[in-house]
Amino acid sequence: MTVRLPAAALLFALTASAGLATAQERGLPDIGSSAGSVLSPAKQAEYGAMVLAQLRHEGYVLDDPLLDGWLADVGKRLASASDRPQQAFTFFLLRDRQINAFATLGGYVAVNSGLVLAATREDELAGVLAHEISHVTQQHVLRGAEKAQRESLPILLATLGAIVAAQKAGGTSSGDASSAALITGMGLLQQRQIDYTRDNEAEADRIGIRLLANAGYDPEAMADFFQTLQGVVRINQGDERSALPGYLQTHPLTLARISEARERADKLVASRLPLPSASGGGNPLLPANLQLAPARHQARGDTGDFPWAKERLRVLSALTPAQAIREYRQMQAKQALSEPQRYGLALAHLLAGQNGEALQELVPLAQAHPGNLWLQIASGEAEARSGRIAEADRRFDALLAQMPTHRALVLTYARLLGERGTREAGQRAVAVLRPLLGASNADLPLQQIYARANELAGDPVRAGEAWAEAAYLSGRPEQALVQLDNLKKRGDLDYYARARIDARIAAITPTVLELRRQGIRDEAVGGRLGLYAR
Repeated sequence: MTVRLPAAALLFALTASAGLATAQERGLPDIGSSAGSVLSPAKQAEYGAMVLAQLRHEGYVLDDPLLDGWLADVGKRLASASDRPQQAFTFFLLRDRQINAFATLGGYVAVNSGLVLAATREDELAGVLAHEISHVTQQHVLRGAEKAQRESLPILLATLGAIVAAQKAGGTSSGDASSAALITGMGLLQQRQIDYTRDNEAEADRIGIRLLANAGYDPEAMADFFQTLQGVVRINQGDERSALPGYLQTHPLTLARISEARERADKLVASRLPLPSASGGGNPLLPANLQLAPARHQARGDTGDFPWAKERLRVLSALTPAQAIREYRQMQAKQALSEPQRYGLALAHLLAGQNGEALQELVPLAQAHPGNLWLQIASGEAEARSGRIAEADRRFDALLAQMPTHRALVLTYARLLGERGTREAGQRAVAVLRPLLGASNADLPLQQIYARANELAGDPVRAGEAWAEAAYLSGRPEQALVQLDNLKKRGDLDYYARARIDARIAAITPTVLELRRQGIRDEAVGGRLGLYAR
C-alpha cells in the first residue's frame, strides 16, 4: 500500500472521523458539501488503515480470529443491506472496557470491548454497528474529515507534536511519553472526532434502524441499547462529561432520541406486517379468529454466537487471566454460571496455564455441543497444552477436513503447531495456512503465525517477508523497511523472492519518507535507513 500523506497526516488519520465542531463555533461560512472532492476513496482507505495500524502499535487493538470473524459477520451482514453495499468495511475490536465505538475513513469501524460487554444480545450490538455504518454510507465521516483537514490544522499539529514526542522517546507503547501521546490522541478521537450535528445523528439513527430490519435484526434493538446506556449513566450518578461513557460523549443521548428511535422502529415493524383480511384476520390462510403478533425480542438475525463471543471477550479484555477468573468466581457466588460463562472460565484457566481446570470445564461442554466451534477450538487448545497431542491433532484434522479455509480454525491450529518448535510441525503449519495466503496480506495474526511456521520449516526468506509485513501492519513501517532491506542482502534469493521484496520496499518507502518529513521516526531502528532518506 503506497501512502503519500499531506502535512500532519498521521494525526489526521487518528482524528479522521472527526466532524469537528470548531468551525461551527467560530461561525465560519458553510461552503457546501465537498464529500469526495478532497479525499479519494483510495486515500480514505489509506487513512483508515493507518488508524488501525497506529492503534495496533499502541496496544489498543484486540486481534483474535474467532472474535474478528464473528464481528465481521455481523457488520458485513448489515453493510450489505445498506444503500451502498459496494462500500468496503473493516470491523475491529479494542481492548478498552469503556463503552464506545467509532467509524473512521475508508469504512473502518472500531468497537470497544466494553460496548459488547454492556449489550445483552447481538441485536443491540448490531444497532450500534448499524448507526456507525450509516455515518459512513451517508458520508458524515467523510464530510467531517474533509472539514477537519481544511479548518482544524492547529488541533492537528498539536496532537502531532505529542506523537512526535512519543516517537523521540523510543516509539514503544510502554514509555511514559508514548502513553501521554496515546492519551492525547485517544482523547481527541473520543471527545472531538464525532461531534456530529443533530441532523447527522437523527439520520444515522433512522438509516441504522432500517438497516437492522433489512438485515433481519430487531429494529427496536437500537432504542433498547440506548436505554441500557441510560442505566449506566444512572449508576455513575455523575453530571460531569468525564463520568459519561465515551459513546455518549460523541453521541449525546436524550429521552427524545430514545423515543424517536422507538417510534421509528414501531412504524417500520407495522409497515412490514401483513395487511389484515376482510374478515379481520392477519393472514388469509389462517382462521379469521387467529391473529399472530410479532415477537418483539425475537432474534431473527442473531448468529447464535453472541453469548460465546461476549464471554471470550470478557476474558481477553481482562488485564490478566487471574482477573478474569476472579470475575467469574464473583458471578458464581451469586448464581450458577451459564454454559457460555463456563466456557469463559475455562478459557481464563487455559490462558493462566491451568490446563487441567480448563479441560474439566470444556469436556462436558464440548460433548453437549459437538457442533459449537468456540468449544471445539478451545478443547483442542487445552488438549495440546496438556500434552494430549494426538487427541488435539485428531480434533483439528477432523474440523479442518470440513472447514479448511475457516480463518480462526486454521490460525489457531497453526499457532499450536508453531508452539511445538519442530521442523515437522512448522511444515505442517505452513501447509495448514496455505489456503488462507491468497485472501489478504493485511492480516496481522496470519503474517505472524506464517512467519513462525516458516522459521521452523527452514524457509528464512518467507519468514523474513512475513515478519516485515507484520511490522508494517503493527504501525512500524520503518522497521518493516529495515527488515526487507536486510533480507534483500541475502545471497540465496531467487528471482521471484527478490521481485517480491523489491515490490514491498517500493510500496513502503514513501510512507516512511513522509513520516520522516513530519519529524516522526522510529528510534528503535536507529539510523539504518540512510539509503532511503532524502
